[in-house]
Amino acid sequence: MQRIFAAYSEYMRPVAVIGVGKTAFGAFADEGIRSLAVTAVEAAMADAGVTTEQVGAFYLGNFAGPSFTGQSHLAPYVAGACGLGGIPATRFEAACASSGVAFHQAWQAVAAGFYDVVVVCGVEKMTHQPTARVGEILAMAGDVELDKATFPELFARIARGHMERYGTTREQMAGVAVKNHRYGFANPHAHLRKLLTVEQALAGKVIAAPLTIYDCSLVSDGAAAVVLAPEGRFRVLGIAQTSDQVALAGRADLTALPAVGRSAEAAYRMAGVSAAAIQFAEVHDCFTIAEIIAMEELGFCARGEGGAYAVSEARPINRSGGLKSKGHPVGATGVAQIVDVVGQLRAGEGELGLAQNLGGTGATSVVTVLGRV
Repeated sequence: MQRIFAAYSEYMRPVAVIGVGKTAFGAFADEGIRSLAVTAVEAAMADAGVTTEQVGAFYLGNFAGPSFTGQSHLAPYVAGACGLGGIPATRFEAACASSGVAFHQAWQAVAAGFYDVVVVCGVEKMTHQPTARVGEILAMAGDVELDKATFPELFARIARGHMERYGTTREQMAGVAVKNHRYGFANPHAHLRKLLTVEQALAGKVIAAPLTIYDCSLVSDGAAAVVLAPEGRFRVLGIAQTSDQVALAGRADLTALPAVGRSAEAAYRMAGVSAAAIQFAEVHDCFTIAEIIAMEELGFCARGEGGAYAVSEARPINRSGGLKSKGHPVGATGVAQIVDVVGQLRAGEGELGLAQNLGGTGATSVVTVLGRV
């Protein structure tokens, strides 16, 4: 692994995020998948000050556009509407990590010198489908043969395992929801701007014990986009994508997300930093237990201490509101995290931030370290 990174550092160019754009997240009856993406892309390109003629490639992150909307061939479908026809346009699918993977691929293309300017967009249109159908589509991100369960049920298994092994409490999971809703209340683009108390979170409707509705992220519509180039103030200092088996069934340890730990270690190594150097993070809280385990896998605390750490607020986590309050249009989430980290860097809220994007129950993980240079 060290030899691989040495080779990277010798030949690759620096890569910066030079423009960002995002729609609000929510339920938008009058918006389609294409119009959401166009809004985000046009905003990012305007922010970067680049023209359509300067863009060398377009990468789209989208989980289930064909199932949700009936439209396939989505990358050129969106790119053409953005005025980006004639260039390579490619869609990436990796469940909830779809646009994190698209971002990783775009970073490689710019770092390798294939293109000088790449636009990356993540988008999902979900809320027009009945709740039961949304659950069916999302379940396709798991192993439909072996798991045969909804994602709340799968993460409930993870939560029960963590509680049994480490003593993690319902109050700690509720505390994650309360924190993220407090942050999201200050985010004008968040889907659910609602302050919570621990008591309210604990008393929520049970979705899959021990998870209540307040432990679960939102079904949302939305899009986010970034523009990458070799020069700029907000650099990708480290980035890594790793994988694990798709099925939760048969895993030796339900209390860990090993792909997150591996991608974090690799991203830290590339950036030349430790976990202690990360000043803030946007992490994948699809369920409150996922944020708790992410604290451990990212090296922010020891194994089994994620529950206590998450509610201690030792460093800002999910200042955007996270998936819990900001919303979770699945294919948009990875790029939206990058947009949020860059926004915090621009605002002077830290010099070194991290984005952690998860696919499924941990089968895909992308961790990105971004810094101001």
